[in-house]
Amino acid sequence: MSENKKYNVAIAGATGAVGGAMLDVLKRRDFPINELRLLASERSIGKKINFNGKEIAVQLLSEDAFEGIDIALFSAGATRSLDFAPAAVKAGALVVDNSSAYRMNPEIPLVVPEVNPEAIAKHKNHGIIANPNCSTIQMLVALKPILDKVGIKRLVISTYQAVSGSGADAIAELDAQVKDYAAGNEMKASVYPHQIAFNCLPHIDSFLENGYTKEEMKMVNETRKIFGDDSIAITATAVRVPVFYGHSESVNIETKAKITVAEVKELLANAPGVKLTDDVENNIYPLATNCESEFDTLVGRIREDESIENGINMWVVSDNILKGAALNTVQIAEVFIKEYK
Repeated sequence: MSENKKYNVAIAGATGAVGGAMLDVLKRRDFPINELRLLASERSIGKKINFNGKEIAVQLLSEDAFEGIDIALFSAGATRSLDFAPAAVKAGALVVDNSSAYRMNPEIPLVVPEVNPEAIAKHKNHGIIANPNCSTIQMLVALKPILDKVGIKRLVISTYQAVSGSGADAIAELDAQVKDYAAGNEMKASVYPHQIAFNCLPHIDSFLENGYTKEEMKMVNETRKIFGDDSIAITATAVRVPVFYGHSESVNIETKAKITVAEVKELLANAPGVKLTDDVENNIYPLATNCESEFDTLVGRIREDESIENGINMWVVSDNILKGAALNTVQIAEVFIKEYK
């Protein structure tokens, strides 16, 4: 990105929470943009969005919207990705898709740049690169150094996920319920099947026949695909908690060979995309309240699992809108233009 070449970039879903975060990330990382095209549904046409001091009008997301575009960043939902990503590719753009539409397609790479950047080369198959689920991304950034050092046999994961993962309506619902509680009014739930304020819902996405939710199985299947290892035993429980931003995860790792806490801390202290946050004597550990707007994934509470021979526990926290979505998408585009464009 140092050769002064600039690219025509489109954001599909530009008026959503992740689309807005993509704009912020592109600006913060000084992405080399020539033209920026903002695309959304009919109700947002003509809306002006400021980017680097310039007012840009939102255009309609359509099959004809990608002419001349080099890179199309999609965060408009799986249905729109399925409808319009092929048109973007046909127009000559690389698509980086933040929805679930293409993640488990064996022909399409699923990428976390700190973990498997080499998979980006497979973009030539269909012109599409998939962005993983938010909870998967932050976990794998933390696990990659351990995987490379001693291998991973089994993972037991519990997630505590912010309402922003459900979108703007969920943020508004939590805010309204807290205010209603304080005012002594009835709390109403519409986004979730139960109140989310002062509660924990072990229910993210729909339930499957095996009793797990789609969110839980995403972590299982995406981890195996990204690591390229179907032998890793994985079980997950995904919980929605009354936090606005920032997903937290308890990750129990059974490694193939012994690794000490000191070794894990040394690995993570030098790992890309990770900020070691582990000084329990001074009450320093990863918090959702500390991760907002933070590019790095925070990792702490690292300790041995004394119930098994080769076990490590850790606590992993990340901004789900940034590293869990917008940042990872832009990072994929950065690797693409550096290595393949």
